[in-house]
Amino acid sequence: MRKDFLPFTRPAINESDIQAVTEVLRSGWITNGPVNAAFEKAVCDFTGNSHGVALSSATAAMHLLLKAMKIGPGDEVITPSMTWVSIVNMIVLAGAKPVFVDVDRETLLVTPEAIAAAITPHTRLIVPVHFAGAALDLDGIRRVAGSIPVVEDAAHALGTWYKGRHIGSTGTAIYSFHAIKNVTTGEGGMLVTDDKAFADSIRAWKFHGIGMDAFDRQNRGRSPQAEVLFPGFKYNLTDICAALGLSQLNRIVNINTKRRELAMLYRHELADIPEIRPLADPQGYDFRHAWHLFVVRVDSPKMGRDEFMTALKAENIGTGLHFRCAHLQKYYREEMGFRPGMLPATEYNSDHICSLPLFPDMDFEDVIDVVKAIKTVLGRK
Repeated sequence: MRKDFLPFTRPAINESDIQAVTEVLRSGWITNGPVNAAFEKAVCDFTGNSHGVALSSATAAMHLLLKAMKIGPGDEVITPSMTWVSIVNMIVLAGAKPVFVDVDRETLLVTPEAIAAAITPHTRLIVPVHFAGAALDLDGIRRVAGSIPVVEDAAHALGTWYKGRHIGSTGTAIYSFHAIKNVTTGEGGMLVTDDKAFADSIRAWKFHGIGMDAFDRQNRGRSPQAEVLFPGFKYNLTDICAALGLSQLNRIVNINTKRRELAMLYRHELADIPEIRPLADPQGYDFRHAWHLFVVRVDSPKMGRDEFMTALKAENIGTGLHFRCAHLQKYYREEMGFRPGMLPATEYNSDHICSLPLFPDMDFEDVIDVVKAIKTVLGRK
């Protein structure tokens, strides 16, 4: 057993990150200011999109997306149940109906065929998820969507590429910079879009409905003539957070390269343990994985997934669960009538998935320790 506990994840904070935050603290401008603007530009430069709006979380981005699109009662939004509950909660809070689609059993990605089967005359939006850092078949999804807007949930996908272009390079996408993400701002998110009018709308929604960003790039401050155009929210990201994200973004290639190397070692070392099955890569198109998560399915006659996670913790190995399916959460069962059996591939994975430790400050020896602990708890010494 390891002497020290290996957590499921740990933010990769270095001295450059600390220095970047310190400089903001000393600058006299710590909230939405010039570093925010620089961070938005840097993310757009990296992804290839045109306009970025930094926000306090990806959930905030999803909330404002629905408000800006005027989605509400009578509207349907297609999304997978195999996702974090934030987008589902926002859909329901908007008064709209979440329409869940099943995922591919081996990749946990939604397919164009599943989306096509779920489209009705009431469908106003499709939000597919680039799960764990793998890329969806975007061309296929956009083909079946037709004129229905597709907004990519790219919370896991900073550094994911599809057919030679970065995820979120065109159209609209939402990234997360939560503490466990490949690049973090502590808490934070960003909406990127190639539609300037839409970006301007999101900027107004994020800051009280005022028709000018809190940090005006021309005046270097808020115009005293700025007025409320409509009641909005307070979802801006601080420069303190943006400084951390900007510093981390400078080394995302190195961060993701290390993640990929660790993931490949996991795949090699787990190949002879049939009870532990990593997710498969999607087939039929070229993509580059960001390796936000390393997810396996626990298929052992000796123990279930929850018992497996508990046993690994006793071996000083932390794990995560991404995710329990949204449609069978208590509220959605009791208030919206979702039942087991509706999404068989999603439900199977919800009961069997487990995320193993994966973060760039891990050593390759840490992966070996995880695999040794897995063999121990499964009785495969």
